[in-house]
Amino acid sequence: MNNFEVVLLFSPELSTSVINSELDKFNNLIGSKNGKVKNSEDWGLRELSYAINKFNKAFYKFFQIEISGKELKNIKSDLNQSDNILRYIFIKVKSHQELPTKLNYEKK
Repeated sequence: MNNFEVVLLFSPELSTSVINSELDKFNNLIGSKNGKVKNSEDWGLRELSYAINKFNKAFYKFFQIEISGKELKNIKSDLNQSDNILRYIFIKVKSHQELPTKLNYEKK
C-alpha cells in the first residue's frame, strides 16, 4: 500500500447534500479498490488561482489515503466522469503529515 494525499475541488454551485453525496461516492470508490481513507479535512470555499469552467471559487476537500498505486488509473477515470468535480490531484507521500493542516486554520 502506498500513501497518497488527495485534494478534490468541487463546483461552488453545489449544495452541501450534493457534496456529501460525492464524498460518500469517493469514500466508497476508495474502499472498493481495497484502499483506506485515513483522514480528511474540509478546507471550505476558496478562491482559485485561475478560472476553471468560468468559476473563480471552489470547495476544497483534502484526504489522506492508503491504496495500491495500480488502482489510481481506475479511480481517476471514475473521478473524470463526475461533472461536480472541477479538478483533483493525487500526490504520493512517504508518510502522511499530522492533521490539522495549515490550510485548515487559514481564513476561509
